[in-house]
Amino acid sequence: MPAARRDSNKSIDLLVPCFNEEASGPYLLQELTATIQDFRANGHPDFRFRLIIVDDGSTDQTVQVFDDLIRKSIVIDGGKIIELSRNFGKEAAILAGLTNCDADACIILDADLQDPPSLIPIMIHEWLDGYQVVNAVRSDRSSDTVVKRMSSNAFYSVFLRLSKLQVQLNASDYRLLDRMAIQAILSCQERVRFSKGFFAWIGFQQKNITFSRPQRKAGFTKWNEWKLWNYALDGIFSFSTAPLRVWSYVGLTVTIAAFVVGLMAVIRVIFFGIDVPGYASIFFAVTMLGGLQLIGIGILGEYIGRTFIESKQRPLYVIKRLEDIS
Repeated sequence: MPAARRDSNKSIDLLVPCFNEEASGPYLLQELTATIQDFRANGHPDFRFRLIIVDDGSTDQTVQVFDDLIRKSIVIDGGKIIELSRNFGKEAAILAGLTNCDADACIILDADLQDPPSLIPIMIHEWLDGYQVVNAVRSDRSSDTVVKRMSSNAFYSVFLRLSKLQVQLNASDYRLLDRMAIQAILSCQERVRFSKGFFAWIGFQQKNITFSRPQRKAGFTKWNEWKLWNYALDGIFSFSTAPLRVWSYVGLTVTIAAFVVGLMAVIRVIFFGIDVPGYASIFFAVTMLGGLQLIGIGILGEYIGRTFIESKQRPLYVIKRLEDIS
């Protein structure tokens, strides 16, 4: 059992990466206000909550809405507004927020209320019991389409086999990170990032809590199937070299099969005088081997491309404005 922490004078940063979430802002602050008031009334009056908003290149009034809401809040003790110079993606936005977090712990959540703030007290209690990472795990995915559920299960199955990391199935980015866990995440400076892999890689004492994910309160999702597919590829190629090793076995298998087929053809001609038809066998061999080679080159290219990106050492994001709201 992890060692429990004292709960006096603790500070929590609520990190919210945003992209065009002006409609969600008022709903989020309303839910946070009710949750924090209940939490303080139930024996934790000294907890201090700050809100870190990372605007990932929004084209609406997200920054202005949240700036005004933070200043008017009766329960949020200030916070930070971080404006990125353009849309760098959610992974970069999370990293920017964690870099500028100076609280005892940080809770990452989305603005759309699909990460219900009512879980925050539960997360904090688990943290006070000694867990350094508290993950919010969806109890079901009935709200998703069949295709999305199947593709998600397939990805996690492949990822767990290839990476050997214990990534939690159906866990989102909604989680609490202790100060030590935050520092461990920040020590990973890869340019191509897959946060779920980092959360599993850092280890520490972790606790899962389950919840049923509600519908968005306002706005619309910024994730589509293509983005999810590319995100899945980032996860696999960032945390495993198994695809390269697998392709070596595929090459060996094809070579052995080709040798056996070729040997059988020679035996049939020499000992039985049977001519082997040429066109069909040549066409099959050329197309199959050509396809295998292209797939192998593609897998190799994924790793080379990521190596190229890492070698340039560009910053993961550029901050246009950072304002501390007290």
